[in-house]
Amino acid sequence: MFDRLGRTIARHPLFTVLSWILLVAVAGSLALTGFGGQGLFDRLHSGEPQVPGAESQEGREILADAAEEPTTVTAVVLGVEMADEQAVSTAGRALTSTHSRLLGTEGVEAVADPFVFPEGLESEQAAPFLAADGNGFLITVTLDGALSADAETAAEQDVADQLTAFGTELGEPARVVVSSDALLTASIVDQMEKDLTRGEAVALPISLLIMVVVFGGFLAAGMPLAGAIASIGGGLGALLGFSHLIELDSVVVNVVTVLGLGLSIDYGLLIVSRYREEIRREVDAELAETLPGERRRTRARRQSRRRDAAVERALRSTLTTAGRTVTFSALTVAIAIAGLLLLRPEILRSLGAAGVSVVVIAVASALTLVPALLALRGRRMLRPPLLRRVPGLRALLGTLGESAPEHGFFSRLAGGVQRRPWLVMVATAGVLVFLASPLLGLNLRNTTTEMVPEGSDQREFLTVVEEQYPAFNTPPVQVLVAGSAEDAATFAEQVAGVAGVTEATVAEEVNEQYQVLAVQVDSADPGGEVATDVVRAIRDLDPTPVAQIWVLGQAANQLDFTEALVQGLPLAAGIVVLATFVLLFLMTGSLLVPLKALIVNALSLSASLGVTTWVFQEGHLAGLLDFTPVGGLESYVVAVVVAFGFGLAMDYEVFLIARIKEFYDGGRGGIHLGDNDASVRAGLQQSGRIITSAALVIIVVFAGFASGELLPIKEVGVALAVTVLIDATLVRMLLVPATMTLLGRRNWWAPRPLARLHRRFGIQH
Repeated sequence: MFDRLGRTIARHPLFTVLSWILLVAVAGSLALTGFGGQGLFDRLHSGEPQVPGAESQEGREILADAAEEPTTVTAVVLGVEMADEQAVSTAGRALTSTHSRLLGTEGVEAVADPFVFPEGLESEQAAPFLAADGNGFLITVTLDGALSADAETAAEQDVADQLTAFGTELGEPARVVVSSDALLTASIVDQMEKDLTRGEAVALPISLLIMVVVFGGFLAAGMPLAGAIASIGGGLGALLGFSHLIELDSVVVNVVTVLGLGLSIDYGLLIVSRYREEIRREVDAELAETLPGERRRTRARRQSRRRDAAVERALRSTLTTAGRTVTFSALTVAIAIAGLLLLRPEILRSLGAAGVSVVVIAVASALTLVPALLALRGRRMLRPPLLRRVPGLRALLGTLGESAPEHGFFSRLAGGVQRRPWLVMVATAGVLVFLASPLLGLNLRNTTTEMVPEGSDQREFLTVVEEQYPAFNTPPVQVLVAGSAEDAATFAEQVAGVAGVTEATVAEEVNEQYQVLAVQVDSADPGGEVATDVVRAIRDLDPTPVAQIWVLGQAANQLDFTEALVQGLPLAAGIVVLATFVLLFLMTGSLLVPLKALIVNALSLSASLGVTTWVFQEGHLAGLLDFTPVGGLESYVVAVVVAFGFGLAMDYEVFLIARIKEFYDGGRGGIHLGDNDASVRAGLQQSGRIITSAALVIIVVFAGFASGELLPIKEVGVALAVTVLIDATLVRMLLVPATMTLLGRRNWWAPRPLARLHRRFGIQH
């Protein structure tokens, strides 16, 4: 299959490139503009992660169906001193006309502010609308619940514009900040889009610079980058398609874009590097078979033909070797990410589905677009890089750039490891265990309003309401009660006796069947330990005299999310581990290599998550990375890092093991067949520079996205950058060579029945 693909692309490279250009242009434009409809960013949503079937989710659904709460637009008025009679009089007159215009707006059902009550600003009804510090007041506009979605959006925008205009009428120093659920979501999505743009602006130029050093020129370096750009455009189009099938959270776009960008560059590096190796071998063989006097005529005949046979052979060899490795690697990554589909939380399922699609696009661009560009470039890929002429870069190119010599830095490193394998293995494992130790205190969080960008007007609105308008704050814990108001009040007395509860009252009568209790806790953190303990204790209460209870709030959602992860993890992890084990066995024919890879990768991932916990939960480097610690890691971030990090670790495992196995089975480069230690040295020498270069690029990609404002994206970027750093250094360069040296020929052992199975179905170059 790979041989046929290489032959087809070699004969039709221009058609392949033009097809990709058309595909990316259409998919990218459709995702960004929608061609008159909704684009991708218009279809994203943001909110508390949902767990279908969980108690907190079931309670929210019952409350939404029973209450049928209409959309509300709220404005806080700042800079009006309510003790100043002149300021109050001016604000009241301006608000009277605004109030009338709002009530006359189509779709508006009610308007409330402190000036509408007959008894005036001193009345009990007006008190909740007045700022606690006396500096400002609050306005709420309720829309008609029967409006269609389009009509509601139009009415909401009209109301927001009128409230903003009211702020202009008041003049300095007064200001008006308007908010609603849609505006809060829009602020998060807008920041996601800005972070995506910023991440690409940081990652792509630095990635290009690294690859220029790796390949010694801009043309060769641009090929993996072209594949990455194609993956971004195609991936955004795929995400737009998914948005019509499933709800996509705003974080999905950034996370899977980072993954697609990194994988595309990884795979492109491997393809380009292997092609240069194969075309050099083809040209050397061609020159060796040609008499010196005939070389000029041979070159002229070759240039007169439309197809260069050496280029075609090199491309076919590249795809049957590196192309097969890339495909196998993509399979392992896709399997790891697909494990998210087996978990209950919707955000993880959407990340799994979108992630797998982006992996498919990344491997497709690496197997078709990049080879087509190589075919167009042909033998010119062998021209000496211009950077070799720059003093000081020759040594760097000798380590990272061009093709790897038979002996060099990485083979010497492997040789040093092989002289003391026990010491290297124990020391490296000890470092990884130490790095993983912060995991012992890991807390999982589900952020809600914390996702709103710092410094935005929506963040200012939330802060002002929390500090100045306590009556409009949602209590940290809510209890939906199935029963009468009297029974709910009786149950509230039980709740008030729970440790950590400062007050429990019947806050709302939804209807005759349901009541809502507002529970205040002895902590300002709605997702902290106190709130979490309160939720557990309330759920353990005997609900008598009410029929049933549902505990809601951030802490309740966190507990349900964590429980869903714990329940789904055995099945998801089991299937991923089994599938990965089978694939590695089909590639290596060994039982020990897959087992070792799984153990080592688990240790590597634990170390990465430990570092991430140390940074974000404990608050180290908060100033450097510009974030405010929230006392834990985002729950879905941990799941994403495990799935994506496992896939990336297997990515480098495949790169290295495939090359070692190639030398072990083929005896190339003066290596005797079955010489394990020599194969390890040669495999690391040939793949080490690609792994190092790919790791450098992907770390830059993740670090670029970690420079964004939103904490969950920052956590993902840092965690995956650390994962790649640890895996490409401690694991691939030290731990893997040490363990493979200790195992020796046993690395490749399998029982005879399985060995026969591998000979028949194995994946071989």
